[in-house]
Amino acid sequence: MRKLISSLFAAGLLAAGLAATPVLAQTLKVMVPANAGGGYDGTGRILGKALIETGAFKTAIYENKAGAGGTLGLAQFANANKGDPNALLVMGAIMVTGVIQANPQLSLANVTPIARLITEYNVIVVRKESPIKDMKGLIAELKKDPGNVKWAGGSKGSTDHIGIVAIGRDAGIDSNKINYIPFAGGGEVVSALLGGHVTAATGGYAEMLKYIQSGQMRALAITSPKRLAGLNMPTLVEQGVNVEISNWRGVYGAPGLTPEQRKKLTDQVVAATKTKTWQAALKENIWTPSVITGDEYSRFVDDEHSRLRAMLVKAGLF
Repeated sequence: MRKLISSLFAAGLLAAGLAATPVLAQTLKVMVPANAGGGYDGTGRILGKALIETGAFKTAIYENKAGAGGTLGLAQFANANKGDPNALLVMGAIMVTGVIQANPQLSLANVTPIARLITEYNVIVVRKESPIKDMKGLIAELKKDPGNVKWAGGSKGSTDHIGIVAIGRDAGIDSNKINYIPFAGGGEVVSALLGGHVTAATGGYAEMLKYIQSGQMRALAITSPKRLAGLNMPTLVEQGVNVEISNWRGVYGAPGLTPEQRKKLTDQVVAATKTKTWQAALKENIWTPSVITGDEYSRFVDDEHSRLRAMLVKAGLF
């Protein structure tokens, strides 16, 4: 009898202890479909930090999987996270062009739209040792010998690539003569430029920010239609290059989420965009907030497939 009472007492203490122990928030899993150091990587890690700030998650883990315009990461994410409400895939215009070109077995139709987050513009940069001082000088070199001007940017057919081809076409250069070297991540683009392996590079302002600020890179232009507030950088247009290119990023959830799971994850992401962490990142990286969710986001991505396909065709890249 004593043993029974002791056992029941011990079980009661254990139950009380379990009840008093708070349930830890889930771990967020973020798939970054590119190498470390680029725009996708920065967006994913900042969003993860912001989601932790809201209390929605206790910790976050990140996985980088580059290749095929982000479609390799997309496939891995879709296969590994079915029904997982705590997983996010970072994506954007570059992944849309990757899907258009690669026509992979698993596409964005296989995962769950959550939210578009930001719009940003690219910068055109050279390293500090370059004799090229502005876009006029770069265009002059391009006209002199297109093949001798080596451009570094994101994957083949990406918005980076489309933008550089458009700059060449504006200067009267056939797209086939543009010497564009694609890389799987912004970190590799930076290394190629700083190492003197390419003439110029393009990428999101956030990817080049610290190198511009440190003086290691010289920014020649930004691809926005007009100068951005807080950024003393000339546009392509005001330098006589009639080209504007914007990029955007968002997130998708895992395949097979229930409507309730999708709504909860969407609400968590939207809440994260209101945190101090996210707001500071918007200001520092010159990101334009452009949050849309639900069916509006789904329609936007569908429209982007059509728009970007037309741009690829016009640029001779598809």
